[in-house]
Order: sequence, then structure tokens, then C-alpha cells
Amino acid sequence: MAVPASTYRVQLRPEFTFADAAGLAAYLRDLGIGALYASPVLDAAPGSTHGYDVVDTTRARPALGGEDARRELAEVLKRSGLGLVVDIVPNHMSVEVPKVNRWWWDVLRHGRDSEFAGYFDVDWDRGPLLLPVLGDDDAVAELVVEDDELVYYDHRFPIAPGTGGAAPREVHERQHYRLVGWRRGNAELTYRRFFDITTLAAVRVEDPKVFAETHGEVLRWVADGDVTGLRVDHPDGLADPGGYFQRLRENAPGAWIVAEKILHPGEPLPQSWPVDGTTGYDALREIAGVFLDPAAEPAFTALAAELGLETGYHAVETEARRLVTDRILVAEVRRIAALLRGVDADAARAAVAETMVAFPVYRSYLPEGEAHWAAAIAAARRTRPDLEAALEALDARVRAEPDGELATRIQQTSGMVVAKGTEDTTFYRYTRFAALNEVGGNPDRFGLDVEEFHRLAASREAGHPAAMTTLTTHDTKRSEDTRARMAVLAEVPGEFADAVRRWSARRGIDEPSLNLLAWQTLVATWPIEPDRLRDYLDKAAKEAKVRTSWTDHDDEFEADVAAWPEDVLGDAELTADVEAFAGRITGPGWSNSLGQKLVQLTAPGVPDVYQGTELWDFSLVDPDNRRPVDYGARRAILARIADGEQPAVDASGAAKLLVTHKALRLRRDRPALFAGYRPLRAEGSAAAHVLAYTRSADLVVAVTRLPVGLEAGGGWGDTVLPLADGRWTDVVTGREIGTRPRLSELFDRYPVALLVRGDA
Repeated sequence: MAVPASTYRVQLRPEFTFADAAGLAAYLRDLGIGALYASPVLDAAPGSTHGYDVVDTTRARPALGGEDARRELAEVLKRSGLGLVVDIVPNHMSVEVPKVNRWWWDVLRHGRDSEFAGYFDVDWDRGPLLLPVLGDDDAVAELVVEDDELVYYDHRFPIAPGTGGAAPREVHERQHYRLVGWRRGNAELTYRRFFDITTLAAVRVEDPKVFAETHGEVLRWVADGDVTGLRVDHPDGLADPGGYFQRLRENAPGAWIVAEKILHPGEPLPQSWPVDGTTGYDALREIAGVFLDPAAEPAFTALAAELGLETGYHAVETEARRLVTDRILVAEVRRIAALLRGVDADAARAAVAETMVAFPVYRSYLPEGEAHWAAAIAAARRTRPDLEAALEALDARVRAEPDGELATRIQQTSGMVVAKGTEDTTFYRYTRFAALNEVGGNPDRFGLDVEEFHRLAASREAGHPAAMTTLTTHDTKRSEDTRARMAVLAEVPGEFADAVRRWSARRGIDEPSLNLLAWQTLVATWPIEPDRLRDYLDKAAKEAKVRTSWTDHDDEFEADVAAWPEDVLGDAELTADVEAFAGRITGPGWSNSLGQKLVQLTAPGVPDVYQGTELWDFSLVDPDNRRPVDYGARRAILARIADGEQPAVDASGAAKLLVTHKALRLRRDRPALFAGYRPLRAEGSAAAHVLAYTRSADLVVAVTRLPVGLEAGGGWGDTVLPLADGRWTDVVTGREIGTRPRLSELFDRYPVALLVRGDA
């Protein structure tokens, strides 16, 4: 199997094409990477900046260079000894521009008689396809007929054969679809979508024919050896994820396959999935967590309460999920409830919604995940005893037919409720300590102790040693270095609380959760350009849906938020105070960054490096994390490191590239060193400030944690790291190390060490 030593994620887009990716091959080889990991490469909607809005699964995206450029990229990577991992999107396709999706265009033209009608998950029994694209229902009067198409401004739709030759409104009434006001989509949509995005229509890959049509081209690339791995986007949206992965594995037996699956703490990956593991959000939660000081939790809870935030996490989460079921995914809830025949419609809808609100995980995989289903039903019964009869009927029918339509649809939709309610709403409302608010994270769990980290790392090595691990992705709420610096706040909770009080009194935001998030973000990304911060806060405010949202705007509030960055940075006294505070946490943040990076690169799993993060990267949520990367600067630093330079830990970030390079090269060139996992414990007064482990008898990793507390306690003092007998070398510095090194000496240049016994 083509398991890479590591991967390097690039965001392909019209401004960064197959040819540009090919130009990175030599750099990635020299850095120590095992495979290039690309965002979706099939043809996408016009102008797409991310590629997840696929319109044609049968060809490489022309805007990236098309088939010839794709083949050239594959050949360049092969010559460089690199694999190619491709991100695939089986759950949905873009229908925003109907004409560029020939399957959708044919469905609109011919309705149920289209040869592609079964490709999409459409509720045909509810009449014509509902397309929520108009400003409002009355805008149907603005339709015109042009070139045998119905036209609404920039939107064009096909006319069924024999239905033209009349006024536009009359022609519209003859079609297999109905154009309606965009606000009707959430409640009345007649096709399954991706989350709440009506321009992404769900695809029925559970149908073998549809699977073959949507995967044929990518599987040809796998068979030809051009693609060595597949990252599968959003499997929780599929009707039968286990069956899908079994079919995918049968058709790509030698490929490395990882699933974008978010696991709740303690939740196992379904055993029936023949995949190598997840895309690493579980590892992110664990690695970031071990660099947090849990003792700070009461102080941050008190600050949040003082500022007027709700501090009960589950209360916020429940409210946010209920908002999703009651206002955003209304059409989906209604479609599921309609399958609960013999139950009052209102009670059925309430029972379905309450069950999905109560899910302890993203979805169950019945019958395999029966315990999670049972927990959701039990929680719903406690919350809504008045729905006992409806919940009992729902539970009985789902258990009786775990593969039936009712069970399938509620499983598909529960993940949407959790993702929209938790990740996209709660994480912007419950801002007590934002470093915890990460994809796959649990803001109610304040950090992770060292022993728990060891247990989970050993479990990954035993169960899924080829799973991907990550610290930053295109979906993370903030980059790894932003998160690492934010973690320092947990070591100075009192000082930060005092600062927030001062700053808020001078220029706060009149919404407590956004105000606290803004100050955390400002110091964690300092210095940040005002326009980047403005765009982030605008998105955060709209995702939180407290004072404004994407669809219902509070213009006065949005204007105040938009003015905040310039107001703060234009106030010299306030800026000086913020800058001084940010300066005090910058160094410890660098220590955290280097520590968590070395752990991710050396712990069990296949580490992924997100584009550009081999240097410091203080990005925020997309699109901020999709900004262009300066590879010229990175090549120059790597060249100096190859010549023997050992850069200082400073604002250049060169020290991070050094650590990344040394760990990746060792992992690629000496894979036998990375077998097994055992905790290694330091001895001495500061032993709690080191995380150390062995991957084999000849490899030891040691990193600093909680650096502010370490300094406050007087430093390393007498603390030592006991090693096995032999000649040890720190790969990062090249220095020879004794068998009982004092940590004050081991970490005198860098807060991390990568030790190899014998010939390094």
C-alpha cells in the first residue's frame, strides 16, 4: 500500500495550477515530504477558489491546466519520488451554474425522464424541482426567454422540449422545476443539499452506476499510478459510508485512503470502514490540548461570565443546534418526518429534530453505532417527555430497518445538524477560550494531561498507524501558530483578564461573545492587517447569528464591527498596550508552535503540513488561510539550513522550517525508527513541563510544554531526561547528547529535541 511518509497540502485554484504545483516538487522533496496532497482537481464551478463545487467528474479541471497539465504534474512528482494524494468529493456537486453541470442541466430539462434523474437525491413526489434563486417569488415576472432558455439576470435554465412559444411566466409554469424566492430554500427545498448550501446538490453514490460515473476518472488515475492516495470529503453525508468505502477500496486496492471524519473523544472509527484512518482532527485536538494549562479554566469561565457570556457550553450548543433544525434545515427535517407514517406531523417533526439536537456524535452508523443512536433517543426523551409516543415510534422504526430510508436520512442529516450547530454556530458563540473552538474540538474540555496524550497516541499506533495527523487544514478555525500563541493565554489568565477589561472599556464590541473573541484573536495574530481582522470578525459575527447573520443583517452592528480594527489600531495608547501584551506571549507561543509541530511530525500517524506552515503562519478561518504562499522565501531558508545554518527562534520562523525539515527527512529516510510508541518520563522539579516519548529503541522525542509556568518556576533546574545507553545525537542541532542530559542543556538552543541513537 502506498502510505506516504508525510503529505504537503496545497490549495489548487486558477491562480495556483497543476503547473505551479509541479514547480514545488523539488522543494517538497528537499523539505522531506513524501506526497503532494491536493485539493479537488476535477472540473469545478467557474471561478471556484477551492474546488469542492465539482461540476464534471469526468475531467481534470481546465482552469488548473486540464488533462495534459495533470499528467505532467503526475510525471514530475514520480520523477521526484513523491506520491500524489487527491481530495475527492463524493457527496455533492455544484448546481449554481446549471449549464456547466450537464447532468443537472439534463435533469432540469427532462425532469424524472432524464437519464440522470437518479444521480441526484430529489424528492420527485413533491412535484417540480424547487430552485430558490429569485430575489422573491414576485420576481418570476422578471423572467425572459432567450435562446430557448429561461433567463433571470445572470441565471439561465433550460426549457423542456415543446414547452416554449409563450410568455415567460407561462413557459416557466410548464417546466420540471420552479424558480422561487431564495428564502424558501431552507424550508421547502425538494433536493438534498450539502449542509445549508442550496447550490450544492447531493449525489446518490450508493447507486453503483452513479459511483462508477462519478469516480471513473479518478480511479483511472489511481490505476495508472498517477494518484497514490485519496482523501474522501464529508463521508457522513453519504447514505451508506461503510458500503461506499468498501466499493472504493475494491476499486483502489493499493491506494492510501483517509476519511474526513470528525470523531468525538472516545468515539472509534467504524470498524467496517476499510480505510487507513481519519484526516486528523482527532490528533489535532490531542496535540493542541497537551500544550494547554487546564488550571486556567476557572479564570476564563469567570471572565466570560463577568463579560456577560453564557458559560454553560451544552446550553449554548443545544440552542444553536435547535436553531439549525428549526430555521435552517427545516426542509430536511420535514422530509425525514414525512417518513414516520402514522404519527402526527408536528410531533414527528419535533421528534426528529430533538433526536438530532441530542446526538452525542456527528452520526451513528447503524447497526454498528447503535449506542450513539440509543443515547440520542434517551436524551430526547428526557428533554421532551411530551414526545414520548413519537420518539418511541421513531426509535422502533429506525431499529427495525437500520438500512431503510428513514434511518438512512436521519443519519445523513444528524451530521449536518451537529456541524452547522456546533462548528459553525456554537464555536462563534461560546468564546470563553477560543483555542479550544476547533474542528473536532470540545470547548468544554480544557486541555489534555500528558498521561492521556500518551494513551491516545499509543492507541493510534496500535489501531490506525497510517491515519493522517494535522494541525492546520483549509477548514480549521485558525492556523496552528495562531492556536499555539493563543494557548499561552491559559498560562496568564489573570493578566489577560485585566487587559480585556481595560481594552473593552476603551473600545469594546457591543456583543460579549464577539468582543472576547476579538481580543483573543488580536493578540494571537499580532500584528495583523486591519482588513484581515475586519473580514474575520464579520464572518464570526454572521456565523454566530447572535446580532446579525448571512441572511438577516443588522447593518448598524455590522458597521460597528467593521470599524473596530481601525479604531483599535488607530488609538495609539490602546495599540501600545495591546502590542506590549502580545510581545509577552510571542516567545512562549513560538515554543508551543515548535513543540506541537515536532510532536505532530513524529508521533503515530502520517503527518500533513498545510501549505506555508513550515514557517510561522498566523492565519484565521478561510478564506484567510488560502492566501498565496511565498515559496521563494521558503526555498532560500531551506537552502541555508541545508548549508548548516541553525537559525534563532525569532520572527522569521526559520527555526520552525528547521525543525520541520529535520523531522520530515528523518521520517522519510529512516522509517524503521518510527515503529511503536512508549512514554518517556523526565525526572526532576520541572518534569511536568516536558512531553517525551520513544518511537523505537533508537528514537526519542522531547518537547517543552507550558513555558511561562516553567520560567516562573525557575526553569529546568535539576530536571533530566533518562535515555538508554548508547551514543545519542540531537538531529535538530547535530549535537551529541549524553545518556542523562539535563534539560537546561538539551533545550538551551531550541525548546525541542529529536534524538537518535547510533549513527544519526
